[in-house]
Amino acid sequence: MTTPPNPFANVPPPAPLRVVVADDNPVVRAGLTALLTGREDITVVAEAADGREAYEATRTHRPDVVLLDVRMPGVDGISALPHLVGIAPVVMLTYSGESEIVQEALRRGAGGYLVHGEFTADQLVSAIRDIEQGRPHFTPTAAGALLSQLRRDARPAATLPEGLGSASTTHRDATGIVPPHISTSPTSAENLSQLQPNMAPSSSGWTGGRPAAPDRSGYQLSTREAEIMDLIASGMTNQQIAATCFISEKTVKNHINRIFAKLHSTSRSEAAAKWLGTAPGSGRGMR
Repeated sequence: MTTPPNPFANVPPPAPLRVVVADDNPVVRAGLTALLTGREDITVVAEAADGREAYEATRTHRPDVVLLDVRMPGVDGISALPHLVGIAPVVMLTYSGESEIVQEALRRGAGGYLVHGEFTADQLVSAIRDIEQGRPHFTPTAAGALLSQLRRDARPAATLPEGLGSASTTHRDATGIVPPHISTSPTSAENLSQLQPNMAPSSSGWTGGRPAAPDRSGYQLSTREAEIMDLIASGMTNQQIAATCFISEKTVKNHINRIFAKLHSTSRSEAAAKWLGTAPGSGRGMR
């Protein structure tokens, strides 16, 4: 019996997705580039250290997707975002998971929002493919921030079909007491746009409208140690920190040993309490 010809035998494979990686941390850029270049269907065509370089690279190479950090010196990711989305789809790839920043990134055209430490290499690749196809993609922190904001801004829609939502929502609980109504006053879009034009990373933490982080200068942690201490305080395991920083778990452990020595701590919880300023006598660095 003659084998019928395979109609797909001579079909060439699809061209690899072309990606621009924008992050001010050279270690993160190098790690992402190595990770993505190792995939047959993805290639990194350019790297950028700030929003201006990201724009120039995107305009020159016309990539399929841009991976964009939020906090970068000079022109930050949020400021560059509106200029990039007119050229290529953009997904935010960042440590910043604050609700206001997630909302503003989406308002300015981001097609997805990924927070470091919340995705595997395969999930990152899937997200890039989704964004290129116009499918939004969010990691848990970003999705939770978005959901919380939507609930805070919840208000009755004026054009619900067939009278949906028009029934009375006033009811009593088992005690016969009418529960108070939930406030539906919206947060204005203007408030979300009041972001600082420069979102450069800082060891003192993000302070846009929030209390400043405690004074940690006395601890004398290096930039990398401060970054890892932030991740420890966020609850990450050594494995998650290694994946986020693109370093080995052994290197993470070495950093943690030095951090504990500088913070005079014997456990992650004790170190985190001092770092966050919640331990007795903390918040002023080491005396």
